[in-house]
Amino acid sequence: MKRKVFGFLAALVLLAGCGNPLEGGAEGGPTGEIIIGASDVGESLLLAQIYAGALRNAGADNVTVRPPVGGREVVVKALQDRSLSVVPDYSGNLLRYFDKETEATTPRDVYAELTKVLPPAFEVLDQAPAEDKDLLVVRRELADSGVRTFSDLGPRCKDLVFGGPGQWADRWKEKIKTLYGCEFKEIRTTDTGGPVTVAALRSGDIQVADLFSTSSTIEANGFVPLEDDKNMFPAQNIVPVVAKGTLSQRERDALNRVSAVLTTEKLTDLNVEFTEEKRNPLDIAEDFLKANGLA
Repeated sequence: MKRKVFGFLAALVLLAGCGNPLEGGAEGGPTGEIIIGASDVGESLLLAQIYAGALRNAGADNVTVRPPVGGREVVVKALQDRSLSVVPDYSGNLLRYFDKETEATTPRDVYAELTKVLPPAFEVLDQAPAEDKDLLVVRRELADSGVRTFSDLGPRCKDLVFGGPGQWADRWKEKIKTLYGCEFKEIRTTDTGGPVTVAALRSGDIQVADLFSTSSTIEANGFVPLEDDKNMFPAQNIVPVVAKGTLSQRERDALNRVSAVLTTEKLTDLNVEFTEEKRNPLDIAEDFLKANGLA
């Protein structure tokens, strides 16, 4: 699953500050610079600013947030050579990156397996309750007709058009058939949880859509998320990934405190402020830390 890409990235890139290119291999840790990175995803960039604020509030005085560095492959390489110290990531996707055959789906199982397969150069800190994961979403009329779970959806799929990202069929077509007996009438490529998918579901061009659990468009349009009652989609809890040895215990504790208070509801609200209200991400991060007793 490729995470959704928000607008407003340019503003955050400017706010991230200047510095040497990533190919610097800077040493982090208690006496060095802490370099916080993010993937090329708006939510990841916002979380990076929150991590930076939490670390500064904990006494770290040499914290840098880099502009977006690209996809997971680039982020992993940067953590390996310590040109990044820490990045926010998603537990299920990170586990699947290192173990493509994993069958873990629940938050507890995903995190437990992740700690076992992570290479020695990395460590994960505490995962947050907050998840940003795939959802199958329908309009209210279909939900009111008795479709509330993936199991309810299964027998109806033959009459329904699905819309989502281009890679959805390769990743989930056989899985949803095996678990739920669901074979859609058509699988249509729209976009990755964005406005094309939302518009197609709203208009009725598609009847089932893949959106994300922190998407404000679900409630705004009266869409109904279906319960994944057999856990087809793996957990995607927010988790800090650290280049081992680059953070002190005080700094690790500071990020764990962020994770402890970060819920899906709060993450959704942060995304609304960032993408819809176009607030300065540094102000969003500062307000979040203050509101949760971390400033």
